[in-house]
Order: sequence, then C-alpha cells, then structure tokens
Amino acid sequence: MIRETQEVLVGAAIVAALAFLFLQSYKASEFKTIGANVLTATFNRVDGLVVGDEVRLGGIRVGSVQRMTLVDDFRARIALQLDAGVRIPTDSAAAIHTDGLFGTKFVVLDPGGEENYYENGDNISFTQDAVLVDELLELIIAEGKAKRARKNRGGADPPAKKGS
Repeated sequence: MIRETQEVLVGAAIVAALAFLFLQSYKASEFKTIGANVLTATFNRVDGLVVGDEVRLGGIRVGSVQRMTLVDDFRARIALQLDAGVRIPTDSAAAIHTDGLFGTKFVVLDPGGEENYYENGDNISFTQDAVLVDELLELIIAEGKAKRARKNRGGADPPAKKGS
C-alpha cells in the first residue's frame, strides 16, 4: 500500500512538473516587448494571417501581428508590434508572405530609403496582399490551357528540314 502511494505521488509530481514546464515555454514564446512601437497597415486581404504571426525585416523577426480589424471600406487593418529600437523608413512597404508553399503566413517589411522614420501609431501606406495558393494554381492552369489552345489553333509547328 505504501509503495502504491509513493508511485502515485511520484507520478503526480512528474505530471505537475511537465505542466509547469509547458506553461513556462508557452509564456516564453509569447512576443512581448517593453517599449515596442505599433504600426498599422491596411490590406485588401490577409487570408491565413493570424494574431501572433511574425513580422520580419531582412529575414529576421522584429515583431508580431498584434491585432486585426475590419475597417469601414471592408479592408483589413493589422497592427504590427515591433521591437523597441526598430526604425522603419516612411517609404517602406509591408507584404504578406507564406513560408513555403503551404506554410504559415508572416508580414515582411521592405525598408525604403527615406531618412524620416515611422513613429508609434503611424500607418504604412504601401502594402501587398496575401497571395492565395489556390488562386496561384488557377492562374498557372489557365496559362497552360491558353498555351495549349493557341498551339491547337495554329496547328503543330512544322518540323525542321533536314540537311538545309
């Protein structure tokens, strides 16, 4: 009976320790930055982007998507929380990219050459919407069908003459 009680207590302690480690790793993965700047950007579509996704500059994570809202003209406005000290020129652009073909979405900041920088709360004017994989595949298929139709209409190319 004592051995069974010890095994139960040890098992409970291990489960509690694992739960504690899981919670600590989850809290550490949250992207909170003291003194961070928040910029906004408005897109026609942000399909697949979610709160917490990365904001990258030069391939390096410099922030995260803090909030997404729908504005009056049915466009999506996202708030980008940037690390303290990250300065973005006022002629920079924001684009939504995908990590691989079916990977997660993230926001890429493409810095401009302006000497003035965005301040906390400013809106990034130049944006590029998310590209949807199904739309891209439809475009590729349509281009292939159009090429095949042109080839069929004009007939096959005449074979090259030998010995000329």
